[in-house]
Amino acid sequence: MPDLTVLTDHWETFLLGLRNTLLASLLALVGSFAAGTLIAVMRISNWRALRVLGTVYVEVFRNIPLLLVVYVFFLGLPALGIALNGFVSGTLGLIVYTSAFIAEAVRAGILAVPKGQMEAARSSGLSYAQAMRHVVLPQAVRIVIPPMTNQFLNLVKNSSVLGVIAGMDLMYYGDIINLETYDTVDTYMFVAMFYLVLTLPLAYTSRLLERRLARGG
Repeated sequence: MPDLTVLTDHWETFLLGLRNTLLASLLALVGSFAAGTLIAVMRISNWRALRVLGTVYVEVFRNIPLLLVVYVFFLGLPALGIALNGFVSGTLGLIVYTSAFIAEAVRAGILAVPKGQMEAARSSGLSYAQAMRHVVLPQAVRIVIPPMTNQFLNLVKNSSVLGVIAGMDLMYYGDIINLETYDTVDTYMFVAMFYLVLTLPLAYTSRLLERRLARGG
């Protein structure tokens, strides 16, 4: 049986870590969705330079470890005179890293929208940017909602990287509690429990959206 005193004696610390993990995840979700959508549009642009930049971004950040991206902000920027704390560095790293995956999901959604939608929008007098914003992207976002939910699920789990750089997340405070109690098994079991509080509803929501959109299709 787990030692419940580890939980009851450090309840507020666990909740603080849970709050910061949720905050970092939400900020990273909004930031990575905005950046990923922009990169997706760049990847299908008629301008070759934008396509190349978008492709390089995606291929680079999808194929290097998240921790290295976080280290760029936490260890690299101070060399340029820009000092960021662990929470900000970790959140920015999550945004940059996750946006590469979201860009591919959004690009797939855009390509799934019939070309006639764009052509009809352009023929009605809309510019390319207006047609993309008001006609194509809303349809693409609906298509990619299920994979986007999965990305958010992965983002919450990836947020544990903040613990490596004193990012004040759930894993970071779990490490502190472990050092105080020397009860490693119970401490990290409760950490896992709090992660499940965040991830299980997301996993259920993802499956629910997939079923509803499949019936709608």
